[in-house]
Amino acid sequence: MPPFDYLGSFGYTVVGFLFVLTIVVFFHELGHFLVGRWCGVGVKIFSVGFGPEIVGFTDRYGTRWKLSAIPLGGYVKFLGDETEAGGTDRDALQTMSDAERKHAFASKGVAARAAIVVAGPVANFILAIVIFTFLFAVYGREVTEARVDGVAPGSAAEMAGFQPGDVIRQLDGVEIGNFGDFQRAVSINAGTPLTIVLDRAGQSVTIVATPVLKESTDRFGNKQRVGQLGIQRQTTPENITRERYALPQAALLAVQDTWFVVDRTLVYIGNLILGNESADQLGGPIKVAQISGQVAELGLLPLINLAALLSISIGLINLFPVPILDGGHLLFYAIEALRGKPLPDRIQEYGFRVGFAALMLLMLFTIVNDTHQWWG
Repeated sequence: MPPFDYLGSFGYTVVGFLFVLTIVVFFHELGHFLVGRWCGVGVKIFSVGFGPEIVGFTDRYGTRWKLSAIPLGGYVKFLGDETEAGGTDRDALQTMSDAERKHAFASKGVAARAAIVVAGPVANFILAIVIFTFLFAVYGREVTEARVDGVAPGSAAEMAGFQPGDVIRQLDGVEIGNFGDFQRAVSINAGTPLTIVLDRAGQSVTIVATPVLKESTDRFGNKQRVGQLGIQRQTTPENITRERYALPQAALLAVQDTWFVVDRTLVYIGNLILGNESADQLGGPIKVAQISGQVAELGLLPLINLAALLSISIGLINLFPVPILDGGHLLFYAIEALRGKPLPDRIQEYGFRVGFAALMLLMLFTIVNDTHQWWG
């Protein structure tokens, strides 16, 4: 019996969600922790999760490492922090000795504090790159030749002049090595004319095709809108090969895939702000848990790959200049560097309150959105 099968889909959902979230949160906080230690800041607590401690230990530097009851995040509490979310405890600073105050987070310069804060998101990107590199180097990836096996009637591909048997060689001047690369490029270019070079029975043919935005459904029933041409490709064991890559090439592909996720996320958010995308694509904790469970049923490697994708998303989101997120702290530090002194405590406090409210509203929206799609 496969693990967790006795719990059914619920078991996969819980275990998958906790697995990916714990990995992503741990490495995010580890980034803060390592750079904080490197900058000489004392660390009081390193927690995966919030709330009451389940299990933990104190290391020789006085840091309490613990696993807490609510597995929806984590935190590093530095010396001089007021709460788990940060903020300076002015009263505590006043009662510290000079030696202790030297190791407080608030006593460090702007550059050191900024480095500690940005280290969390950077650690998330590094984690994703390491995971992708490992998967490409050890397990490789399945690829198929960029051959056209069929053209859907009335599709954009038919109007552009694609024919069965065509082999796709270039897209907008970029060499196409396999059908997956071509499919991904088409999916993100809905409404954009693409210049495509084909090999047709040994002859080079150039056509222009414009992908159409359509809704697609994956094997689990999750829906997304992507660009499509209407090209059909048969995937049989005979035309699928597995490519493994040397470590340098695997690392390069990992960086490219990480940037692809970042770029697509930013483009989506930009289009969302401009009203060109629907907000129903936004997902919250329920959606993450649902996808984690679905992927967990496929095996450990797909779940590790999902952890890499989630790590990129968490890293990117935390860089947004919203008070309470890492990006909000970096914004305040940038203002401090320009002014030569920090913003008044009251302004920072109001900023964090607004940021917290905005984050809670977004969380509520995504939960409602997830619930609607789940039951809808």
